[in-house]
Amino acid sequence: MPSYLSRATVALAVALTAAVALIVLAPTGDRAPAARTGPVSAAEQWPGATRADIPGSVPDGPSYQPVWFLSATDSIGTAPTPDASALRLLRRAADGTVTELHRVPLSGNPTYGGFTASADTFAFSVSVADGGTTLYALPLAGGAVRRLTGDTGDIVFFNSQYDMVIAEGRLHWVAVAAGDEPATELRSVALTGGAVRTTVQRGAWARAAWPYLVSASNQLGPVQVRNLATNRVTEVATGGTELATCSSAWCRVLVLAGDAPARTDLMRPDGTDRRRVIGGDGNAATVDVAILDRFEIVSAAGSDNGTTSSQQLFVHDLTTKETVQVATGVGVVICRGGILWWSTGDVDDTVWHTLDLRTV
Repeated sequence: MPSYLSRATVALAVALTAAVALIVLAPTGDRAPAARTGPVSAAEQWPGATRADIPGSVPDGPSYQPVWFLSATDSIGTAPTPDASALRLLRRAADGTVTELHRVPLSGNPTYGGFTASADTFAFSVSVADGGTTLYALPLAGGAVRRLTGDTGDIVFFNSQYDMVIAEGRLHWVAVAAGDEPATELRSVALTGGAVRTTVQRGAWARAAWPYLVSASNQLGPVQVRNLATNRVTEVATGGTELATCSSAWCRVLVLAGDAPARTDLMRPDGTDRRRVIGGDGNAATVDVAILDRFEIVSAAGSDNGTTSSQQLFVHDLTTKETVQVATGVGVVICRGGILWWSTGDVDDTVWHTLDLRTV
């Protein structure tokens, strides 16, 4: 042990001498850059990406909760009326102009949900206590909100951007089918309204990017990805200590060690191209897997520095295999339609921040 310490001491002295010599002899312009001690920031990695900061309240006072961003600065969201009599769905334009799209009395304990958009249409649902769920569509170029149907069945939302999907001129969603065996109703209605079409698939399914279905929840063992256009089913093989959640193109695999997560991997539904994305100290920050088939949104607890939140937000880029730090002190995190947004501050001083991943 003494000889080892002696060799280490000599080596350290030599290294320090060399470092001093470099500092003394090297011209200022030739100094090597300091080694990076953490992940690259989004501002450094994607300097041309579109981003914005949005106030956490609307001009007449109440707090504003964005539910969809059409661009980094043009959003749709909810806010109560100043007298707390109704909940409003609003569009907040890039110049700050706020337009009311829809409202429902707060006495019915309403919930807006199921948000989705195409190039020209935004669709949403309204659920009220003891009153069921109604689906609506709104032309984005302007015009009145259209009621599509209240015939939704036992509709199911997973807080996914694919809870409802617009395709082939129709709005699509899933509902739980009646019966003792798990089964899913695939329901749709024309964007102009009318009769609802329904087909039944055995098993518990959720919508994914059109025309796919995925197994509805994490489960031990195999899950499935189904292409409705070809009726091809891919069974996703996992180990006995793994939980898989899939999109149409990627699967998130939570690897367990005992009762705790050890890491999170991503792989293709057929098991190929598997790679580690998150260690046991991080979590997937969104329900949807691999946004734009490229970005996995990740959060991790930060050091306790006395701020409102110490949560850190990261994006893992599956193309470059790099993890990029987006923000710290983060509260709510949502990503829909390729735009990531998150909150900072407390309930009385909230600011929303956006990063348009489509511009990366």
